[in-house]
Amino acid sequence: MCGITASIALPRGRLDSEPAVAKQTPPANNSAQTNGSTFSAGPIEKQLRSSIDILNHRGPDEAGVWISQDSSIALGHCRLSINDLSPSGSQPLVSDDGSIHAVVNGEIYDQDRLWEECREQHGYQFRGESDSELVVALYKIHGAPHFFKYLRGEFAFVLYDRREGKRRVIAARDRFGIKPLVWTVSNDRLLIASEAKAFLPLGWKAEWDVDAIVSGGWMLDDRTLFKGVHKVLPGHWLQVTEEKGIEDQVYWDAEYEDKTRPLEEMVEGVRERLVDSIRLRLRADVPVGIYLSGGIDSSAVAGIVTHLAKTEHVKIGDREPTTPVTCFSVRFPEESGYDESSIAERTAKWLGVETIKVDVNEARLASDFSDTVWHCEHHHFDLNTVAKFALSTLPRDHGVKVVLTGEGADEHFAGYPYFPAEFLCEPDLALPDTTLSSDNELREAMRQTTDAEMRAIWRNIGANQYDGRLDHPSLSDANARGMAESILAWHPTQGLFAPWVQSKFQDLDCRATLITSHPASVRAKMRGRWHPLHTALYMWNKSCLANVLLSCLGDRTEMAHSVEARTPFLDHHLAEYVNRLPPSLKLSYNPAETATPKQGENQGPLWKTAGSGLHSLTEKWILREAVRPFITDELYRRRKHPFLAPTKWPKGGPLHRMFETLLTRQAVEGLGFVNWAAVEHALQKGFGDHADPKAFRTLSYVAAWVTLGEKFAVGRSKVNGSA
Repeated sequence: MCGITASIALPRGRLDSEPAVAKQTPPANNSAQTNGSTFSAGPIEKQLRSSIDILNHRGPDEAGVWISQDSSIALGHCRLSINDLSPSGSQPLVSDDGSIHAVVNGEIYDQDRLWEECREQHGYQFRGESDSELVVALYKIHGAPHFFKYLRGEFAFVLYDRREGKRRVIAARDRFGIKPLVWTVSNDRLLIASEAKAFLPLGWKAEWDVDAIVSGGWMLDDRTLFKGVHKVLPGHWLQVTEEKGIEDQVYWDAEYEDKTRPLEEMVEGVRERLVDSIRLRLRADVPVGIYLSGGIDSSAVAGIVTHLAKTEHVKIGDREPTTPVTCFSVRFPEESGYDESSIAERTAKWLGVETIKVDVNEARLASDFSDTVWHCEHHHFDLNTVAKFALSTLPRDHGVKVVLTGEGADEHFAGYPYFPAEFLCEPDLALPDTTLSSDNELREAMRQTTDAEMRAIWRNIGANQYDGRLDHPSLSDANARGMAESILAWHPTQGLFAPWVQSKFQDLDCRATLITSHPASVRAKMRGRWHPLHTALYMWNKSCLANVLLSCLGDRTEMAHSVEARTPFLDHHLAEYVNRLPPSLKLSYNPAETATPKQGENQGPLWKTAGSGLHSLTEKWILREAVRPFITDELYRRRKHPFLAPTKWPKGGPLHRMFETLLTRQAVEGLGFVNWAAVEHALQKGFGDHADPKAFRTLSYVAAWVTLGEKFAVGRSKVNGSA
């Protein structure tokens, strides 16, 4: 894992064909090795090094740059050493013939097989044993886009090919968006980096993209909070050539076919692919740990890791199989109703592993809020992202650089409580003999019940209810419209914005923003070919998963502390298999077997308002069966409890004081697009015994904008459209 940055002269400046000199430099503490020469490229090198310095948290072990002779191409890299800790793993990378240069962030798995294939079948000469070098080797051998099919893992990279007839720059991101990559154009140069803050030393000036903020475009499509700054979308790659400039292309997308096979074969198919995914992700030259919550996903990962160590003697990173894996957990105040640490503790004890907890109380949430926002670069509806930021201090404090996590399971196995209503919209034709497929009356009654229960859950935890049924051609599919409303439950409503914003966007329908973010070919599948559950999964994965959860609950809060997180549930071999399973194996109707909470049991913030509709469906059914040998009975029967932070805090406490300090009238109105009256009201209603959770979430949004405005130096004069 690393940080990358690039500055590329756009046509009509040329893409240089002459070789240049690369230089690796150690961090400020001189703890890394140096190699290279005393090459200097003038101002661009100074800017690039400043850009890399801002990303030092992503790679504190070493830094390096490569700049073409005429400075038209400049690549920068800061390294978090995971595989091949020697100088031969340094970046920027160069191909064996010197014609291709690259900076790579992330991990490429199954490297032993790929190394052998490249060496033995194609004669490629590797410089070292870093998996990142495979990106250059496979590109040289297979070219683009063909080489993408060999890349298994989480990655983002920028590659420059200076060969005659192929001269181009490629910037690409993994299939699910696990690793971030953003780009913008400034002063006739294409700037690409792991995080937007890296653009600041390169001459970029931050401006709010009010349209992206108000419409939700920042979490629904390729936009960000900043005007002109775009994400490279998951499964996409940019190509830059002299002839065509910047082109956005797709190399992978999810597909759903609902193929049925014998049940045991399908369960075993999930198990085999998940175990293989975890086995590959245990490969590292440093210690590997696990983020362990009270849920089935991370617990299954911990169980399978323990199983592999005991039965197959698989090393856990650089540690021998006999060394118990270290797990890390969050502990909220017990009285909050959000704490799952006791379940994580019981799981760890059952597995015979060590668990280390971080206490996340109100004071910790307040003290870490500003730093969390700076690293995430966007607002969020919940302070769970601050808790994840706090959690990520633990691994490095205990000598662990890599952790495995459970992200991605809910997105492929339908774990969230807003999926049942979509599942119940239509029969599962792949399994026509199931109760819900053959009894339309029962299924429709359950759909109405689960939809009402989900709306009650939204109200209980302070989510926004999307009002209005505007007639728009993109909303003709009622199923897609329903899921759009669930996704937008966490999006601020119009009342939070300044009067000029409300006037300008009075006809805005954010559901249209979401649905039209998908290509016409995908929308056609949503309307006719895919089951509504799979449409819902696709929409969620392309919006909230990629643009929110994998950011503020993933890479950004982990890499803030130089921790590499690996996500075995987002292995594309596993995902492609699961995507082709019938919907009824992800959500199963088992009213007689479904475990409802016992009297007095902590049901969490979601399930205490759920009724018979949601409780009669077992979420992630096939995953439960696949991981049954590796988890406790308690987890096998436990319902999904999303990782959320408490929203009820006292007046005058650390969070209340923090929000009052941040959200002054001057600061809020200085944003230029927020309604001060709405914020003032939220400050009055968001704390105390009768606190309104919706008001608390409003404060979280605006406090993040104020924080980013100060740190990115975004002034009112920079607001797009406020004049």
